[in-house]
This record gives sequence, structure tokens and C-alpha cells, in this order.
Amino acid sequence: MYIEIKNAVKKYGQGENEIFAMDGVDLSIAEHEICVILGPSGSGKSTLLNMLGGIDSLTSGSISVNGKEISGMSKKELTAYRRSDIGFIFQSYNLIQDLTVKENIQTVADISKEPLDIDELLDALSLKKYQNHFPAELSGGQQQRTAIARALVKNPVILLCDEPTGALDSKSSRDVLKMLEKVNNLYKTTVIIITHNEGIAEMADRVIRIHDGKIVKNIKNEAKKPVADLVI
Repeated sequence: MYIEIKNAVKKYGQGENEIFAMDGVDLSIAEHEICVILGPSGSGKSTLLNMLGGIDSLTSGSISVNGKEISGMSKKELTAYRRSDIGFIFQSYNLIQDLTVKENIQTVADISKEPLDIDELLDALSLKKYQNHFPAELSGGQQQRTAIARALVKNPVILLCDEPTGALDSKSSRDVLKMLEKVNNLYKTTVIIITHNEGIAEMADRVIRIHDGKIVKNIKNEAKKPVADLVI
């Protein structure tokens, strides 16, 4: 498997105050999959995403991506891993307000080793006509698509999405999910989405349910639907 997590534990506090954000997690995700992770608030979804992104470190256990053991990397190695291999998309768009759409994307392209062509990316995500607009001039869905483009321009192997539709209406949510679907098909990017929205799971190749820091279900979705057919 492309991503392998073995007996991963992340705990905070000690003794009676000990809290397990991840409690013996074992998980495998194949390359090029769309994986949706479901669970209630506080279940460990964001912790799992942060571990995969090299933002936080495990208490014990291991995480490997494409044969690289990231759980044992130094800070310098983790920085290089995040810069080259990982794209992040958050519920809050985190765009630079005084830069245009194209300039927001360019800032990441400038520090990437093998960036994608920005103009091709703008076309692929239907952002070409907004390229000279500032974030305040865009709808929520357009801002989120800009955030997706910014994450993608570095040509990451894994796209980590933390509630990417949480702040959007149903139409904008569907547009953003279509973009993620297109990204997966066009660039073969492994896409991992954490969400509360059960309907989104139907677009996934793999559906994982997490509760109290434990994986309670990990299934291959044999009835995967295109985003256009989802009820969200």
C-alpha cells in the first residue's frame, strides 16, 4: 500500500488526564485513491490528517508514505516532505488578501521543485477568468477552488483536505468536490478528505470511520458514485 500506518498512538497528558487522540491506529491507503474519513468532532480525524502531513508527531507507532518512514524524520526532513509531497486544503481558505488569484498560486509555485503549469491549472479548475481578482471579489466556492489550485501547483503526491466544504453552501460544495474528483482523475493525486458529511463518502474509493481515536471501519467502496450523483 502507498500509505501505511501501524499501531499509531498520539496521546496528551498523563495519568487520569491522559487523552488518546489516536489509539493504536492501523490503516492502509492505496496510491491514487480518494479516501474519505468520517467521524464526530473529537474523534481523531484532524489528528490523523496532521500526522500524515507531518505537522505533528506520534507518541508511538509508525507512518510511511511510498516507502518513506515519515514518523522518524527530523524537522528539516519533515519540512522538505511537506514542501514536495503534501498539499493542504483547509475549511478556512487562508488566501493572501492583497494578492490576486494567480499571485496566490504563484507564491507556492515559486518555492516548488517541479510546479505544475499555472495557466493549465487555472483552466483545469475553471479559474482563468478570475485570475486577476482578489479574494474579497470571489465567492466562497471560488476562493476554495483557488486554495485547491494553490495546494496543487506544487504537484503533490497527496492532497489532504480538512472539511473542505464545511463553510460552503450545497452548490459551492458540489463544485469543490467536482474539482477534487477532477484533480484525482487528471493528476492521479491521492486525495484524503475528512468530513462530517455522510453524503461525500459515496464519491470515495475508500471510506474510513474513526471514533475515539480508533478506526472502527475501513471499507473499499464498491458502489462509488460521481460527484454529480451525490446527495449532499
